[in-house]
Amino acid sequence: MGDSYIEQSLSPNEKLVHIGRFHWIYKLQAWLSIFWGALLAIILLNLCTNMGSFIGLSPMIYEVPYDASWFVKISALHPGIKILAFLIFIFGLLKFAHMMVIMATTEIAVTTHRIILKRGLVSRYVGEMNTERIESINVMQSILGRIFDYGSLVVHGMGVGAIVTPTIAKPIVFRRAIEHSKQN
Repeated sequence: MGDSYIEQSLSPNEKLVHIGRFHWIYKLQAWLSIFWGALLAIILLNLCTNMGSFIGLSPMIYEVPYDASWFVKISALHPGIKILAFLIFIFGLLKFAHMMVIMATTEIAVTTHRIILKRGLVSRYVGEMNTERIESINVMQSILGRIFDYGSLVVHGMGVGAIVTPTIAKPIVFRRAIEHSKQN
C-alpha cells in the first residue's frame, strides 16, 4: 500500500492508526451479481423454449422437435429474446465490475489527526475530518452485519457535515480507532 492516496497525504508528524477494509461479504455480493444475471438469463431462455406448450404461442422463429436438445431450442428462439437474455447477463457482469472498481478505488483510514475517505477511479472524492472536530459517530449494522461483523459509520463533525463510510469489516474497531485518535 506504499503508493496509496492516504499514505501520500500524511503530514510529517502524522501516522496511520487504522485502515478500514471492505468485508468479504461485499465481494460475495459482487460475485452473486454475475450468478443472478446468469440464472435469470437461463430462466428466461428456459421459459421461452417451453412456452409454446403452455400458452399455445411459440417464441420460436422455426419449429423444432419436442425432444430436441436445449441448445437447438435456444437457436430457434426469436433474436429479441436471445438479446434480452444476453443483456440480463451483461447487466450482472457490469454490476460486478462496478462493485469491484468501487472496492479497488476506495480508501478509508484513521490517522493521528484525521479520518480520511477517498473514492474514485477517474474523478476523485476525498472526505477528511479533523478528529478534534468529530461530534458523534454512528455505527449502522443490520442483523447480518451484527452476525458477520460488518457495517458502515456516519461520522458527524461540528459544522463540517458528515463522512459516511461504505460497508466495512469490523466497524466497532474502526470507531474505537477514531475515539483513540481523538484522545491523543
